[in-house]
Amino acid sequence: MRRALAPGALLLLLLAGPAVAASHSLPATRETTQWGWLDPREPPKLRVDSGDTVAVETMLHSLDKIRPGVTMDEIVALRKANPGGGPHSVTGPIYVRGAAPGNVLEIRILKIDPKPDAFNFNLPGKEFPTIGVLAREFPEGFSRFFRLDLEHRRAEFKPGIVLDLQPFPGIVAVGIDPNDPSPRKGGSADPLAPVSTLRPWKNGSNLDVNELREGSTIFVPVFLDGGLVWVGDAHCRQGNGEVNLTALECAYRQIVLQLIVRKDMTLKWPRIETSSHWILIGVDEDLNRAMENAVREAVDFLASQTRVPLSRAEAYSLASMVADCRVSQVVDIRKGVHCMIPKSIFVAP
Repeated sequence: MRRALAPGALLLLLLAGPAVAASHSLPATRETTQWGWLDPREPPKLRVDSGDTVAVETMLHSLDKIRPGVTMDEIVALRKANPGGGPHSVTGPIYVRGAAPGNVLEIRILKIDPKPDAFNFNLPGKEFPTIGVLAREFPEGFSRFFRLDLEHRRAEFKPGIVLDLQPFPGIVAVGIDPNDPSPRKGGSADPLAPVSTLRPWKNGSNLDVNELREGSTIFVPVFLDGGLVWVGDAHCRQGNGEVNLTALECAYRQIVLQLIVRKDMTLKWPRIETSSHWILIGVDEDLNRAMENAVREAVDFLASQTRVPLSRAEAYSLASMVADCRVSQVVDIRKGVHCMIPKSIFVAP
């Protein structure tokens, strides 16, 4: 039998109103940061409710070991010290209460504050002939370190060349897909063994889509209870393709995320929304297949939207006229393409 609330208790509930989302912070430490692997059995570093915000700190590559003054030999040694794993430092995981397999996590990027140190490098082509588009043409490798002008949000490449900062996280990931065909750490056959941060997949990870900036939102399908959110591979600018292997790699004093469980959505692949575009994503080891996957996602999105009903044939036609499909990156084993659909084409009320 249910007991009725006393009038005073009912009044207190009414006055309290809806629950207020909480704000959290997650500093980057050796306990909260992983190097190059997403391990679904890693204990959550923070537990939050749907709608909460988290200010996450990130590290530079290899747990902050790639810093100004590091030599190419040391960079190569760090690459070899983590066989199969990525160079990326990822903070997390964050457990979101209520997130369950089949749901979608809506991850809003509210603010990005970079730290001042940054770098770019390509590995020696004589040792890594397939890592970077023109690796064989640069046998000795190259590195450059930068001190960012955070006041003016720019970096000087060299006198006479200045880059405006456009920070975005190369990696926003949820817990791994047990059906991801990526190799597992140590060659394990366990589908829940750690997966390298190198390859992008349905759970996000190393997508390297440079439109994922402050004010944008990424929607990612959930595969494991709690979602398990990581963020890292902080970039302060990247060209589409990321052709030499790295971007303007940096770290964030904070990247503020709002994490929302969407039980009203189902997705096969991540997608991104900005103020001006919907962005659909495809990945594959073969760049042509990655393009096919991204275009298919774009066509399916247009055919399923309800603003102006479209047949799938109409959606395919419209995509050919308005979808701007770009190569996200070609250096993460699985290559990426993202197709941008402008919101401005929809003029109906």
